[in-house]
Amino acid sequence: MFIGTIFINIIVPILILVVVGAVLQKKFQFNLRAVSNLITYCLMPAAVFINLYETEIDVQVLVEIVGYLIVFSLAIIVVTAVISKLLKLDKGESAIFKNSISLINSGNYGIPVSQLLFQANPLGISIQIIVMVFQNVLTYTYGLYNLISATKSGLEILKSLLKMPIIHAMLLGGLLNWLRAPIPTFIWAPISHLADAFLAIALVLLGAQLAQIEFKTIINRTVLVSSIGRLIIGPAVSLLLIFLFGLDGVVAQSLFIASSFPTSRNSSSLALEYDVYSDLAAQTVLFSTVLSAVTVTFVVYLSAVLFV
Repeated sequence: MFIGTIFINIIVPILILVVVGAVLQKKFQFNLRAVSNLITYCLMPAAVFINLYETEIDVQVLVEIVGYLIVFSLAIIVVTAVISKLLKLDKGESAIFKNSISLINSGNYGIPVSQLLFQANPLGISIQIIVMVFQNVLTYTYGLYNLISATKSGLEILKSLLKMPIIHAMLLGGLLNWLRAPIPTFIWAPISHLADAFLAIALVLLGAQLAQIEFKTIINRTVLVSSIGRLIIGPAVSLLLIFLFGLDGVVAQSLFIASSFPTSRNSSSLALEYDVYSDLAAQTVLFSTVLSAVTVTFVVYLSAVLFV
C-alpha cells in the first residue's frame, strides 16, 4: 500500500469530516458539551459494545496487549519526566507537557481511523477499543494526578472511572460474547444504528472543538517538543516494545498505529476544568492533530511494511 493511497483513503476522509465540523461550529456555534455527552453516553458505548460482542479475542493475546500497554505507558511517563526536567518547566507547564505526550486521542480520532483501516478485520478495531479504555483509565488516574494530585482522592478518581459508560459497554459486550448469548433484532438494530453514527459525529465534534482553539502563539518550544514527543517518540518507543514483546500481525500493526495518534482532547479539557495552562494544552492538541495527518500516514504505511 503506497503512502499516497493511505493518505487519500484513510486520512483525507477524516480530515474532511474534521473540517466540516470546524466550519459548522464557526457558523452555528454548537453546544459542544451536549454533543460530547451524546458521544460519550450513547454513540461510543454502542460502538464499543458491538465490536467486542462480534470479535473473538484470545485470552493470551489480551494479556499480551494489556502487558504491552502498561510497559508502553510507563516508558512514555519516564521519557516525559526526563524531558520535562531538561526543559526546566515549572510545575503546571510540566503537568501539561507530560499529559500531552502520555494521553492519546484513541476515541474520536483513533477508533475512526481503525474503523476505516481494519474494515475487513474486526480484531484491529477491538484492539483499538482496548487501547481507548486503557487510555481513559490512564487519563483519569495519571493525567488527573498530574493536575490535581493534592485535591482529589484515589476513591473519587475510581468512582469517576466506574461511571464511564464505555466501561459498562465493554464489560457487557465481552460477557455476552463469552456466553455466546444471542441478541434479539429489535435490540440489536438500534444499537447498530447508534454505532454506525459514531464515526462521523465523533470527527465532526473533533473539528468543532479544534475550531475554538486560538491559533496565536501556537508555535512555541513546549508545543513543538510535545508534538514531537507524541507523534514521533511515542511510535518509536512503541515499535521497540513490539519487537521486544515479539508481537506480529494485526496485533502489532494495530498497537503501532494506536501509538501514533495526536494528543488527547481530554488533556485540554482537564487543563481547562482545573485551570492549569489551558491555552497551552489546547494549542498542543490542535498542533499535534494537524501534524498527525502526515505522521499517522507514515506510521500506517510502515506498519503495513513491517507487519504484513
